[in-house]
Amino acid sequence: MRIAIVGICASGKTTLVRGLREAGYDAYNVAQEHSCVHDFWNKKHPDVLVMIDATLPTVKKRRVVYWGQDRIDTQHKRLADAKAHADLYIQTDDLDAAAVRQKVIDFLETREN
Repeated sequence: MRIAIVGICASGKTTLVRGLREAGYDAYNVAQEHSCVHDFWNKKHPDVLVMIDATLPTVKKRRVVYWGQDRIDTQHKRLADAKAHADLYIQTDDLDAAAVRQKVIDFLETREN
């Protein structure tokens, strides 16, 4: 099962992909937030599409950024098609990396059964 992960910058995509791969899943990061191609997320025809998200205050806690809400708004526009087609959407603000990974694994396990 191929799992595509999309989300805004600093939402936790890289960390989630790493955690899913360590758990034995075929997960990969899609830089949809940088692409103006509305369905760029579908390029590799994933079996599952997961979108993760975060608010600007959370992003600023995770890393130093020199941009504001306008960039997140632009990224959300670029992610609109992915969000509409996502099998799972997770707001990561109140979750640590392990909790996000577990939510995805729990979801995947229900799909496999």
